[in-house]
Amino acid sequence: MAGLIKREDIDEVRNRTDLREVVESYVTLKSAGIGSYKGLCPFHDERSPSFHIRPQLGTFHCFGCGESGDVIAFIQKMDHSSFTETVELLAARINYELHYEDGGPGPNREDYGKRQRLVDAHKVAEEFFRSQLATEEGAIAREFLAGRGFDEQAIATFAVGYAPKGWDALLKHLRSKGFVDEELKLTGMFSEGSRGIYDRFRGRVIWPIRDLSSATIGFGARKLYEDDQGPKYLNTPETQLYKKSQVLYGLDLAKKQISKNRQIVVVEGYTDVMACHLAGITTAVATCGTAFGTDHIKISRRLLQDDGTGGEVIFTFDGDAAGQKAALRAFEEDQRFIAQTYVCVEPTGADPCDLRLHRGDEAVRELIELKRPLFEFAIRAELKKFNLDTVEGRVQALRQTAPIVAAIRDSAIRPAYSRELAGWLGMNNEDVNRSVAASIKRAKLPRNTPTHQPPAGTEPQPAPAAPAFERPDSRDPVMRLERQALEVVIQQPQRLNDEQWQAFYEARFMAPAHAAVHDGIVAASTAGASAASWVEVIREEVPEQLRSFVSELAVSIIPASDEHNLTRYCSDIINGLIELQITHRKAELIGRLQRAEVAPEGEEYAQINRELMELEMRRRILRGN
Repeated sequence: MAGLIKREDIDEVRNRTDLREVVESYVTLKSAGIGSYKGLCPFHDERSPSFHIRPQLGTFHCFGCGESGDVIAFIQKMDHSSFTETVELLAARINYELHYEDGGPGPNREDYGKRQRLVDAHKVAEEFFRSQLATEEGAIAREFLAGRGFDEQAIATFAVGYAPKGWDALLKHLRSKGFVDEELKLTGMFSEGSRGIYDRFRGRVIWPIRDLSSATIGFGARKLYEDDQGPKYLNTPETQLYKKSQVLYGLDLAKKQISKNRQIVVVEGYTDVMACHLAGITTAVATCGTAFGTDHIKISRRLLQDDGTGGEVIFTFDGDAAGQKAALRAFEEDQRFIAQTYVCVEPTGADPCDLRLHRGDEAVRELIELKRPLFEFAIRAELKKFNLDTVEGRVQALRQTAPIVAAIRDSAIRPAYSRELAGWLGMNNEDVNRSVAASIKRAKLPRNTPTHQPPAGTEPQPAPAAPAFERPDSRDPVMRLERQALEVVIQQPQRLNDEQWQAFYEARFMAPAHAAVHDGIVAASTAGASAASWVEVIREEVPEQLRSFVSELAVSIIPASDEHNLTRYCSDIINGLIELQITHRKAELIGRLQRAEVAPEGEEYAQINRELMELEMRRRILRGN
């Protein structure tokens, strides 16, 4: 094993490495005077840039948190790597040969830094997957991509590949390149069984997921074969390299345009990112099997230079209930941005990929251009839940929407939306203003804090605390069934068949706490959480205040005395959940007919009646009638 790196080599690596180039892999910088650049600090959350670098001196310093050092210290802090690993990484970057105190020429493959070995393995794996796309077996993946409007150039731009169906094709390839199993276990590209490790991704389209420095750190995979029992999308699990809460797919391609245009467009999937970029929306990115959260916001704000001088964040979501739920979840995070936040929802429910495929690039661009302020969308989404034709419905709607208006951080815009809300409700302006004022007081929000360009020297106001989740009342039959369904899926996920899993994915939970746990389960399943980590991954996916609730659901006693009864109980509960969803949907359709929203002689009226008949038939089948 090589000894310590010689001091002169360390100095040479430090001197030859361009600090600005390295920092700009993580932070958007702008000139702060001759030879000086500044940006939002990557080590703490801030609204005004206080992170400065001087490339000529090879030094960085943050006036906000006090972090400082040279390029080696910067990489160590960002990548959590050791000093030796960092120097070796930077030396490889500039193609410099290191020498060690024992006279060795540098690390051999076994001694090379662990992180760099993982990066190397991913690079080799990406090349392997890309080569497999061109094989005879890869034809199914090529057909899938072509069917979504992606030609060879698009496929090459995004480095899309194919994982063959065998159990060890990638494993054999990486072993042949000198990687050993102990290393490969750390990559997340393999699962482990009683006979050793085997390929995690089999028979799937593969997208490489890259970090800000364009290094491949994980993969996303979509199933292609009907006999594939896994989830539709499967991602790399958490590894030393891959932290899904800190990764945005497509960011390596979009980062320069995000910084240039002061815009970031958040879509829902890999093909949506591809479609947006090909349509000219080159600021599009997507999360990887998790919600757009705090760490994603920090990354976005650094790239946007979110300092109050402009910028916009645009979320696109499907027009269905799940899409609306995702949009409202994004609204909860809105306060962390200074940039204006918007939402785009395609009325037909088409995602950007489908939109481009059926209506062309212009339709994708129009979708983004027709963005609406996120708080307007949130207000209107809440109003749809109430019968505004009745006094009671309007009062209930006001109680739900006044806090949304109160949460609008721009005190100049807030009164305008109070007036808009009054018009939408058909209520007196003063009544709405009083409700909004009361909500502001309850939330203890500052009324006159300037949103843009806060006074120099002032500390930014902390974001409002996340709302507490009320414990659902188990005496309510609906709440009780929702809880039982969550208990079954958390404790016995292997007992659900594909149809039941699909129904659970699409289910709408009424209690906010249950809905949040449901979202966490879906995220954990999409991420391909293993049986050993299933509950812990769900805990990580839910808001912090619900993590103990997930643990409670995981240990709650299921009333079954043996395996047969347990299987029957699980099936009965999930079928009960499906029937509950049918009941919700029937109520919505009947309500539309009763409110005369559709003409009795029209096709839509006939379609609603057909759907009602289908729902009733499905309910009878579930009951065994």
